[in-house]
Amino acid sequence: MLVRQEVKKSMTPSVKMIFWGLFMFSSLVVGARTPPDTAKSEQKTVYLFSGLGADSSIFKNLKLPGYHKVYITWIPALPNESLSQYAGRIKSQITVENPDIIGLSFGGIVAVEVSKQVKVDKMVLISSVKTKNELNKVQFFFMKLGLYRIIPGPLIRRANFLTYRYFGAHSEKDKKTLTTLLEHTDVSFFRWALKSIAYWDNKVPPERTIQIHGTADRVITDRHVHPDYRIKGGGHLMVFNKADTISKIIRRYFRE
Repeated sequence: MLVRQEVKKSMTPSVKMIFWGLFMFSSLVVGARTPPDTAKSEQKTVYLFSGLGADSSIFKNLKLPGYHKVYITWIPALPNESLSQYAGRIKSQITVENPDIIGLSFGGIVAVEVSKQVKVDKMVLISSVKTKNELNKVQFFFMKLGLYRIIPGPLIRRANFLTYRYFGAHSEKDKKTLTTLLEHTDVSFFRWALKSIAYWDNKVPPERTIQIHGTADRVITDRHVHPDYRIKGGGHLMVFNKADTISKIIRRYFRE
């Protein structure tokens, strides 16, 4: 006690002021330390796989507040590569544990394969399938025959009244979107994708997954699909033109 009292008495007012100033400065610094991208770090990450020939712009109307959206970038396929092997390479873009995943059309099929190799919290398939049994048998047959190989590249990338009808593009905005998507289609990747789908053998539906499908989808008809949610009048582009309805379903599912 005597030592403490002596030390206290020996401290001059100027020394006290220095200590007090240092304390106040350190308090300000600590208070100002805001981790970079705090809002982003508090958000859960959702990875989005776009459809064949599409890029992230197809998802631009989806509203998922509170989620950090990461768009998977398609990588070139290797010769004779299976969907499972392709998923094994593209999964390197997933860098967080237990992510949520959204897969559109062909992207949904790839997402199913990725979910076998990466632990996923929840998955949403839009205009897609869980197993090969949900694919149109006639389409499956023609893909097995490899008729996609004789379709000229320019024809694959060109939109016309048949493709508008097939994809459910009725408004001028939808037609413009589809035209842009087709123009940027990688023909080699397109052909590989159809071949890989023809030999896809998945028979087990993924767990913790919901399926959203349109009643007017002509690309993947709902005849063999048993979705959790049917969007009345929704075509294959419904993620773009019925995004509000789909967004509400996804937000509700992610909150569960």
